[in-house]
Amino acid sequence: MENNQAENRKAKHTMEMLMMVIALTLVTVIAASLLGVTDMFTREPIRQAQRAMLHRSLEQVLPAHVNSPIDDKLVWHAAGQNMPVYLARDARGQVTAFAWEAVAPDGYSGSIRILIGILPSGGIHAIRITDHQETPGLGDGIVHNKPWLDFFVGKTLDNTRWAVKKDGGNFDQFTGATITPRAVVKAVRKGLEFFKTNRTKLLKMAAHLDIQSEKGKLPS
Repeated sequence: MENNQAENRKAKHTMEMLMMVIALTLVTVIAASLLGVTDMFTREPIRQAQRAMLHRSLEQVLPAHVNSPIDDKLVWHAAGQNMPVYLARDARGQVTAFAWEAVAPDGYSGSIRILIGILPSGGIHAIRITDHQETPGLGDGIVHNKPWLDFFVGKTLDNTRWAVKKDGGNFDQFTGATITPRAVVKAVRKGLEFFKTNRTKLLKMAAHLDIQSEKGKLPS
């Protein structure tokens, strides 16, 4: 009789474990299904919102143009990564500026993403910060301090000392936040150096790019 009771307890325990596994499986399946449905309905709105944000940023760093820079772009291949290079064109189809996103990895609180607009002559048309983690009221002046951002306009490698004033350069630093502007200035200078090195190739590819295509490919 004791053996029967032990077997009954064992069978009951096994059944409880089985029911628990079935319940957990059902919960997992339902959760995965809900996530899939949510992703299906939110993916396109998120993509459209990101596209709209990029469009607004490009309008701020590029001169007047007749094309859609967000679609008229090159793809630069370097270090195993693809970097979109957006083009502004005039009514004759001539490229009037290039724009791309540079990353300053050495911000005070993390990486800073900077959209740089550069004229074919090698001068800066404008820059905008697209993403950062800097301290509100201090380092976030790279977003809200318009005179500081506007100081980049027209700057080239040759007419500017590319450092903050504390380091002997031309750019102001923010009170209590030297690291942040230093990182931005350094990244923008590197962007100008990249353009100077690859200017001929960029102009050549832009001239031959089929603007009906969403992207052209540049040889590295």
